[in-house]
Amino acid sequence: MQSQDVVPRPSSASAPVVDVEQAEAALVEHYPRLVRLAHLVLPPGLGRSRRVLTAHALTQRALPRGRTAPAVIPAQSTGAAAADPGYAFLRVRVVRAALEAGRAGRGGRWPGRLPPLLPQVWGLKLFPRSGGADELALDQRLGALSGPARAAYVLRGLEQLPDAAVRQVLSAAGVADPAAALREADRVPAQYALLDSPEFDPCSLQARPTDLLRRRQHTKAALAAAAALAVCGALVALPGGGWGPDGAAAPAYAQNPSAQAALDPARLTRVSPAAWRTSARLDFSVWPARGDLTGDSALLRRALAVWARPGESVQVTATPGTASGGPAGPPQLLYAGDVDNAHVVILYDGLRIVRYAEPKGSTAGAALDFARVDGAAGAEAAALVLDRSDGNVRYLTAPWVRQAAARDLLRPASAAPVLALRDGVTGPLASPAARAGACTSWNVLQLTGDHGTQVLADLGELVPAHLTTGRPTAPDEAAGAAGLRDWAPYACSLGAMRGQGVRSVNAWPYAEQPLPDGSGTATWVCTRAETWRGDDPRVLAQFLTPGGTTGAVAAKGEDVPACGARAPHVLAGVLWKSQQGSWYLLAAGDEDTASLTTTGGVEATAQGRLLTVRTRQGATADLKGTLRDGSPLRALR
Repeated sequence: MQSQDVVPRPSSASAPVVDVEQAEAALVEHYPRLVRLAHLVLPPGLGRSRRVLTAHALTQRALPRGRTAPAVIPAQSTGAAAADPGYAFLRVRVVRAALEAGRAGRGGRWPGRLPPLLPQVWGLKLFPRSGGADELALDQRLGALSGPARAAYVLRGLEQLPDAAVRQVLSAAGVADPAAALREADRVPAQYALLDSPEFDPCSLQARPTDLLRRRQHTKAALAAAAALAVCGALVALPGGGWGPDGAAAPAYAQNPSAQAALDPARLTRVSPAAWRTSARLDFSVWPARGDLTGDSALLRRALAVWARPGESVQVTATPGTASGGPAGPPQLLYAGDVDNAHVVILYDGLRIVRYAEPKGSTAGAALDFARVDGAAGAEAAALVLDRSDGNVRYLTAPWVRQAAARDLLRPASAAPVLALRDGVTGPLASPAARAGACTSWNVLQLTGDHGTQVLADLGELVPAHLTTGRPTAPDEAAGAAGLRDWAPYACSLGAMRGQGVRSVNAWPYAEQPLPDGSGTATWVCTRAETWRGDDPRVLAQFLTPGGTTGAVAAKGEDVPACGARAPHVLAGVLWKSQQGSWYLLAAGDEDTASLTTTGGVEATAQGRLLTVRTRQGATADLKGTLRDGSPLRALR
């Protein structure tokens, strides 16, 4: 592997020369910026403390030993470092070192002067201050990228470099295909302002103690003896003198005080049953602990232990984008009780809902389910799936819910039978989540509380999806008569969204179009499913003819802004056959559409939001639109 002190050959004799004094001055002046850059490029899998220390080590070791002439001095950012070639040179070295450290960490080899145990601050753990849910989500998205793509995103956002300059920096840092890295970085939303958050500042740190007990020992032999004695003592004491067996959890090889605190049932957070009445925010943090086993310490201990280290026999599931690691501290208890033939425990750590279930009388066949709920409030925090059995689902509802009912979304005018509601647990409701075959009904959960009525759909996950209707910038609840009518023809399309980590789904009737044969007016509806991870939304444009009961999917898109709150515009087209056998290209945009144009197999232009052109069966065309402000409108395909 190339040494950190070897610099590529200059591209020309006129390339700026950077000596050690100039580089040192740049390092001192811009040290916080360079360390933040290294910290963001390093893989999050290193852990928060190790990532901070490694970022500082790599930045300090970027200082050259003598006069060097870099091969490329890329374009500068717009900040204080704009005209400093020393900073540009150090930036390349920091990016290169962070990428090499990431590759070495995955392959099990570290740079020769950076063994896994160093750098180290004895007696302390150092980590940045915690940010909000947006910062956590961005960190998880960046962690899913390759090292070069992560570096491309950070250079774009933190350094404010144009793509051409990013390619230069990545090339100088040894990236083989900078263009591919930029394309991969495009998958993450451009939330560049979050990169300046304290969550990503390795120079503003919190300190916590590490091994307080072991630091009192004076020799390695004493440390080894103490560790062995602690392990043997734990084995002798359990189950008589300890917390008891961990059931389906894997063996615990090492523990520290914070980990033990997170696994102690006595330290679980329990909220007052009346807390929600005075809270400014209705979310999972104000749910009280319910169920007939909230005092069963052995069950709670097993649930926490399996969460921290699930054994090989445990069936673990997680919605897309949900971390499945153990709790960082004592979580909140939402439920512990008997449901059908299982003991069920539901816990909440501020970002995730965790459901532990084990058969009655045995820990064999235990299951552990994770779901993201960061930012959930109101309807999104109104219910959780408690149990599935024989095609039915039971929910645990929020304390502010007064009534639960079952409603068939395909029959909006039908009655909604009331479900029994006892201590927040609903009676069984036939669920469409696992059903195969023809879609003849679609049951949803209708909840009524102090803040109105909402409709939630079971999509096979722990948290049901919230259904809304109307323009994306101001959607309404789907529980009203108009909302239920809007949803009825499109309910079966929810089946395509199962298991995708869907947070909410909005149905927006964005246009009506008279049919050219005089048979009536067709309706265009856009349904958009937002996910808990904030990316990869699913969008469908559906076309409903007069008298039809089910909308036909005319176009669809994934990870597109169309039909969303940030870009409340949509355009789609469809080939339609009239009752007389004639074929037409029909297209419609939302109310802000000024004109439509189709090229290719069908050439036509229309002023306004609607286009109707006679054509032939199988014709293909490229559809484009223009909004009233002159900006282009791309069609779903």
